[in-house]
Amino acid sequence: MMEMQEYGDESSHIVLIQMADDHDLEGIEREIAAIRAINDAGFLLRVFRVNRWNEDLSPWNAPAVFGNEDFGAGAEDTLKEVLKTCEDRSRTYIIGGYSLAGLFALWSAYQTDVFVGVAAASPSVWFPGFTDYMKAHELRTGQVYLSLGDKEAKTRNPVMAAVADRIQEAEGLIRCQNRRCTLEWNPGNHFNEPELRMAKGFSWILRQLLQS
Repeated sequence: MMEMQEYGDESSHIVLIQMADDHDLEGIEREIAAIRAINDAGFLLRVFRVNRWNEDLSPWNAPAVFGNEDFGAGAEDTLKEVLKTCEDRSRTYIIGGYSLAGLFALWSAYQTDVFVGVAAASPSVWFPGFTDYMKAHELRTGQVYLSLGDKEAKTRNPVMAAVADRIQEAEGLIRCQNRRCTLEWNPGNHFNEPELRMAKGFSWILRQLLQS
């Protein structure tokens, strides 16, 4: 079982959901402050601590692209745990994440219609076979925020170097299904200001809800 921590307004009908590792948790208060600085909407943030990053967030098995740790196929079980906390349908649920957690958030929106929006900041859309998966399946959410650092593709790793092409392809595939989608380019590499990038993603989704 994953540990869940809650931040913000417990009575809010808007619930933000984020998968995180220890590094993400260190910056979660900065992320919350940034969301509040960008918009006035109240929210409850539920953060799930991921124990086995490459295993728990991967939709299917894939070989390692950095280091020696392969990717597992634990995303289905992880999503089942998350959905147990989303049974109150009087609430509005938004899922988001950074890096592989961003990929998980996007993948989750192909599995269920529980989430009204997805905030995928610097998502690992280079993941083998993922854009092919997007082509073959229907997205079950209404709005998607994508972002990437403008230097993220500048790497010697041939798989990860394709991330800029893959995220633009992902944006096009989402738009082809008549979903509201934006792609924002941030300055810097993958590790630059992740808390702010997440805050911008969640805030964009919140604005769409307020405008609808």
